[in-house]
Amino acid sequence: MLEMLHQTHTGMTKMKGLARSYMWWPGMDQDVERTVRACHECQAHQKAPASAPLHPWEWPESPWSRIHVDYAGPFLGEMFLVIVDAHSKWLDVYPTKTCRSLVTIEKLRQSFSYFGIPKMLVSDNGTCFTSAEFEAFMKQNGISHVRSAPFHPSSNGLAERPVQTFKEGMKKMKEGTIQTRLSRFLFSYRITPHATTGLSPAELMMSRRLRSALDLVVPD
Repeated sequence: MLEMLHQTHTGMTKMKGLARSYMWWPGMDQDVERTVRACHECQAHQKAPASAPLHPWEWPESPWSRIHVDYAGPFLGEMFLVIVDAHSKWLDVYPTKTCRSLVTIEKLRQSFSYFGIPKMLVSDNGTCFTSAEFEAFMKQNGISHVRSAPFHPSSNGLAERPVQTFKEGMKKMKEGTIQTRLSRFLFSYRITPHATTGLSPAELMMSRRLRSALDLVVPD
């Protein structure tokens, strides 16, 4: 069970949250802590403490009404468009070769085809988000586009944090193609209870728990 919970190296807190939602045994928390402390990959990629408090955004009442977007990369030979739903903390990641506006719009269209068009999109001041093409796309779809303050990317912290979580998760997994590692990371992230909401992103986004291999532990 510890090996299965630790498969994607999500960290001590997330690993405990995932374990508690499926199982229990005496000393489970201590076993999880020992497993993480004994893992070379987890220790090598520990997060640095936050340098300053991030801008506190209001929590939207419904899923996919406000999304935060950012690019991670160049990383593993790719650029990755990271999309975070502010309500559910649902995470979408799309690998691309470039981060041009037209490519960004194409990936956003793909995401919108699953979840619909959000009311607000928050981004930094990257050229792909400030171009005339991108602004026209926002206007055509009735999306309010908010950009973070120049030289203060942490004001888009809802996207900054998942970008770091994504990079750390991908670095810790060594087996499989980039797409396989990405799929495993996203699935683990989406079924793990979030520290802010107390529920998994899947439960808030889709109103149900996604079935995983951990469900085989629970008797039918």
